[in-house]
Amino acid sequence: MGKKKVIQRINLEEIKDPSFLNELKYFELDALSHDIADYIIDATSRYGGHLSSNLGVVDATIALCRVFDFKKDKIIFDVGHQCYTYKVLTGRSLERLRQKDGVCGFQRMAESPYDHFEAGHSSTSIAVAAGMALARDLKKETHSVIAFVGDSSIANGLAFEALNDVSMQKHKVIIVLNDNDMSISYPVGGLSRLLRKYGTSSFYSKSKSFIKKVLCWNGFGRWLYKIGGSFKNWTKIHLLRTNIFDNLGYSLIGPIDGHDIKAMEKAFKKAQRIDKSVIVHIKTIKGKGYKYAEDDNFGNWHGVNPFNKETGEPLNKSTMTWSELYSDILLEAMREHEHIVTLVPGTGVGSYIEKIHNEFPKRTIDVGIAEEYAVTMSGGLAVSGLYPVVSIYSTFLQRAYDEISHDLARINLNATLLIDRAGLVGNDGSSHQGIYDEAFLMSIPNTVIAMASNRGQAKSLLNESLKGHGVFAIRYCKNACLDNYPEENLPFGKWKEEILGHKTAIVSVGPETEELKELLKDKDVTLVNAIYQKPLDEEWVKKLLNYDKVIIYDAYSVKGGFPQALASRLAEEGFKGKVIIKAIPDVFVKHASVREQKEEFKLLPEDIIALL
Repeated sequence: MGKKKVIQRINLEEIKDPSFLNELKYFELDALSHDIADYIIDATSRYGGHLSSNLGVVDATIALCRVFDFKKDKIIFDVGHQCYTYKVLTGRSLERLRQKDGVCGFQRMAESPYDHFEAGHSSTSIAVAAGMALARDLKKETHSVIAFVGDSSIANGLAFEALNDVSMQKHKVIIVLNDNDMSISYPVGGLSRLLRKYGTSSFYSKSKSFIKKVLCWNGFGRWLYKIGGSFKNWTKIHLLRTNIFDNLGYSLIGPIDGHDIKAMEKAFKKAQRIDKSVIVHIKTIKGKGYKYAEDDNFGNWHGVNPFNKETGEPLNKSTMTWSELYSDILLEAMREHEHIVTLVPGTGVGSYIEKIHNEFPKRTIDVGIAEEYAVTMSGGLAVSGLYPVVSIYSTFLQRAYDEISHDLARINLNATLLIDRAGLVGNDGSSHQGIYDEAFLMSIPNTVIAMASNRGQAKSLLNESLKGHGVFAIRYCKNACLDNYPEENLPFGKWKEEILGHKTAIVSVGPETEELKELLKDKDVTLVNAIYQKPLDEEWVKKLLNYDKVIIYDAYSVKGGFPQALASRLAEEGFKGKVIIKAIPDVFVKHASVREQKEEFKLLPEDIIALL
């Protein structure tokens, strides 16, 4: 009988740095990989977070930490949410993951010297790595710079710009392409199709296995197989250009099994030796180690709320969210109007656009992680007589500011922006807060900005947007939409008087208005629901001049948005009373629950009552 392997188990909570990895044998590394995967599953089941992406890169992260020394070498994770294993191996606990005072769900430089950059949005890593590599060479340093690219973020325009430039520069960057056949959900576009074809031919794989089996039964056959393989590789590298990376001039290693630590180590060491920028192509399984995530082809396990890890069922009872509500309203509108086309930049699952695609596949286009392209494409649709609706997260809309201004509003084209995740988003932290779009849209001519406070208003706003008012931005938060108000017939650009009182007026934005209305029932105060943030309701601006105090309450935007616009307008009209602005301050908001964030900024409805 062979000697039984004794596996050295590592207490994950006691890890200080990755140096211990080099003391472990490969079967011990496999055991560690399983333990880390279980740890990630447990943490996300309790706190939520990005599950599938992190499970897919456990082995790759272990291999990277064995080959490189990240005390001096630099790694940038792209998209940034792939870093959970890296956090564990660099001495951080996932206890209270994404909670206030717990670790962030992305790399964060203030959290650890091992975090060399911060990114929540995709496709930034190669550009950042290019800057780091240039700085390294100018300073005559020798460390490696690694961009770890995953979840199809390679297909974004910024990544392509960086790939194009880095290929021409002499400042070496190692690009690890984590190819898992997925984005947030199933990937789209020609590059994704190319990667799926590359190295996956069934005939090629079977033929290679057969030839190896025939030749490798003795020493001479093994030598012949090795010589043949070397000649094949030389021919491929020097005489053939097989894909976009070859044609750009990169050295290309792979594809490598992204769950074979030993094979990846060999590939990474080879990448270290090559004297120019190199791409290491690894093939991973998104969600590996957790059946529900592995079997998910729709992106439901990409980012998760707390769940029962035994059954996969969510812990919190499902209630309709604003995202679902607007999806239902849009679906109804598309049934009624054949000229509506919906565009979504890779966030169809989170915004429930999948069901619209199922019914109208030719009029529902997911362009992948390409926000700028989605908006400019909508301009092409609009000028051709169709009506584009762009469903997009607030935090990603930032990337398309120029396109909104230049390619839609400047030409005064009609389009609807359904801006999901507007306002504070909680645990995803500073990179994902949806609090800036209101302010930057206020500065663009030919734009309308609106936010419903209840279901009935939501349908009215979407229907109004289809009547041709230029760029019509409808903002809504991620939270549950619990009310069941009937549809309201809202006049364009008008606010709604909820309560009429004397001396003090509160001008409120969004769903918090409904809660505030309940709290103000017995108060002598006027409550105005500012359904439209742009244009301002000039009739109400004039009325507000008669009050002693005006409180502008917008818990879904920074102060520089609607609150500042209204305050400035009141000043222009010579308002003599007191103006109090209650909105999100001019800061980057750290991860915590939405309620904790509102408590910190004193933005709960009860905080407004205290000002009376």
